[in-house]
Amino acid sequence: QVQLVESGGGLVQAGDSLRLSCAASGRISGNYAMAWFRQAPGKEREFVARVIGNNENAYYADSVKGRFTISRDNANNTVYLQMNNLKPDDTAVYYCARHTGFYGSRTSSGYYYWGQGTQVTVSS
Repeated sequence: QVQLVESGGGLVQAGDSLRLSCAASGRISGNYAMAWFRQAPGKEREFVARVIGNNENAYYADSVKGRFTISRDNANNTVYLQMNNLKPDDTAVYYCARHTGFYGSRTSSGYYYWGQGTQVTVSS
């Protein structure tokens, strides 16, 4: 059983940075893709970024590309999301998730383990 706990959210101003962390109670290992999703009020949950292997490859939603960086520390069972140049549209609850497979996907399908989420609010 794997439990995921996100932290690092908060209230910031546009242009600021935040780093989210996702601590796993069990091994995340390089065998499973890890991802961040987010859900804004009144909107569906959307893909933000995913990382596979030992940071071999990372994939991003177009809306965050160039501003966000996902990384993982398999030895410490932690996944990070560095968010720079934040915008009000980034306001959402951010969720960490572990896929059942190596490559993962851009949809929530196949992500069996989810954290409880951490709130990120960006003011203009």
